Amino acid sequence: MAYEPASTRYDRPEFYRRSGKSGLKLPLVSLGLWHNFGETDDFANARAMLLRSFDLGITHFDLANNYGQPRGSAERTLGKVLASDLRAHRDELIISTKAGYDMWSGPYGDFGSRKYLLASLDQSLSRLGLPYVDIFYSHRPDPQTPLEETCGALAQAVRSGRALYVGLSNYSAEATTRAAALLREMGAPCLIHQPRFSMFDRAAEQGLFGVLEREGIGCIAFSPLAQGLLTNRYLKGIPGDARAARDPRFLKPEHITKEKLATVQKLDALAHERGQSLSQMALAWVLSRPAMTSALIGASSVRQIEENVGLLENSGFSAGELTRIDDLLSGAD
Repeated sequence: MAYEPASTRYDRPEFYRRSGKSGLKLPLVSLGLWHNFGETDDFANARAMLLRSFDLGITHFDLANNYGQPRGSAERTLGKVLASDLRAHRDELIISTKAGYDMWSGPYGDFGSRKYLLASLDQSLSRLGLPYVDIFYSHRPDPQTPLEETCGALAQAVRSGRALYVGLSNYSAEATTRAAALLREMGAPCLIHQPRFSMFDRAAEQGLFGVLEREGIGCIAFSPLAQGLLTNRYLKGIPGDARAARDPRFLKPEHITKEKLATVQKLDALAHERGQSLSQMALAWVLSRPAMTSALIGASSVRQIEENVGLLENSGFSAGELTRIDDLLSGAD
């Protein structure tokens, strides 16, 4: 049966926010394909999550060249769904990808050289089956490559029509300031920055947010739920089927301390007082930051996506609630 998107998907204009001073709007919740969209994952489930996201108004799908197992397979998964279900709706979608981490063997498959970035973008477009992506990111700064070269490659991606906008990820406040100036001079202003940011990781507040607001750059937070810690998954410890138990590269068991779990439980209680889940409150808190455009979620099921979009039912905070949250977080350090 042919897929027909929900006619109600754009019924909530408040679900979209302008990225910095650009003309582009992103949904408050964007879907990241880092996990659960690779070749080794269930394609039917991945397709269901992508299509349900679009039904709910999520128009932004975020990738990187190395997402999925094996590397690149998340892009192929999205490419298959685009070809089979979403081709007619391509102009309603924002599709982003990145290059900067290890992707292929040899000296040209990592970091930020012009050689790597543009070759990687060509490979990503091939896997996606697209002539262009909406946003192409430098995934991390490269201390061995001049920033002028990295920014020049990003600008070339725009000039060549392979990307509409460019972004940065994991760049410091100082490096973002320099890159923003270079990209502006090259005619490809930085649209957006993607830092790690959550209740448990607030480093971006120490300078980066100020730079983004001053430069008119949008912000999309990755890991806004602290790799699942700010959900109901860890309220009683580490479940046997949780990522921290199966693959501790990203959420290490030693970081899930008794003190942090106690804080999670107290935050969960506050969320219930507000009539929402912990993940909904955590996302709403991230989106309450002045510089923030969108929160990038991961998901393993349609249910999780539906729950997270439900944050719209209560996305505001009183001054007292924000103070309570800050007090709770100060006890988790």
